Amino acid sequence: MSDETKLQAGEIERYARHIVLPEVGGPGQQKIKAAKVLVIGAGGLGSPVLLYLAAAGVGTLGIVDDDTVSLSNLQRQILHATDDVGRAKTDSAAAALGRTNPHVTVAAHPLRLTADNAEALMRGYDIVVDGSDNFETRYVVADTAEKLSLPLVAGALGRFDGNLTVLMPHATDADGNPFPRFRDLFPEPPPEGTVPSCAQAGILGAVAGVIGTLQAVEVLKLITGAGEPLVGQLLLYDALAARFQTIRYGRSLR
Repeated sequence: MSDETKLQAGEIERYARHIVLPEVGGPGQQKIKAAKVLVIGAGGLGSPVLLYLAAAGVGTLGIVDDDTVSLSNLQRQILHATDDVGRAKTDSAAAALGRTNPHVTVAAHPLRLTADNAEALMRGYDIVVDGSDNFETRYVVADTAEKLSLPLVAGALGRFDGNLTVLMPHATDADGNPFPRFRDLFPEPPPEGTVPSCAQAGILGAVAGVIGTLQAVEVLKLITGAGEPLVGQLLLYDALAARFQTIRYGRSLR
């Protein structure tokens, strides 16, 4: 590790509960400090992802979001506060993360991710987290992450449910078989208008916290090498039944 990733005295105390974990330790915390993670969306999913990754000491957090904070966001987008209404979400997020951990560098990208700019935005990061709320963005993010050989932690929300998975189609398993793509799990986006938006269907705000927090856990596992990431596995959460279910999926032969 370079001198830039060495832990200072204040950081050793801040991350003490990580450092005592054998699966993380000092070397793992240095990997966290050296990591660069790009989060797409500073909303319901992005809020817990960004807060927990900042608290964990991820060295650089990029945020892509072209929206402003609205009053109806605050029921689930816990990164923002009432005084932030009308403010750019990237600005509000950067200020909140600075209060959480001054050792973290925040790179704000106040724009909408598209097929034209996705590669430029994602290049230079180690891991991408998709917290977007529309299918067009999800497919662009997944295709670009695959092209750039970047691990992708993807999550999605429903009214009382959510799901997440980790995508690494550029890598192979122990037998040399390539891991599945996003399109192996979801070959095509649903027809426009068939899936209601959050504004139309509603959402229990705390469900976003559950899925976003699990996304943050998967990012930290990828960085430190602790445990088994959800590669080739779709984790489903049903809040009303208080039930988790994991579905395994593989690489298509197509």
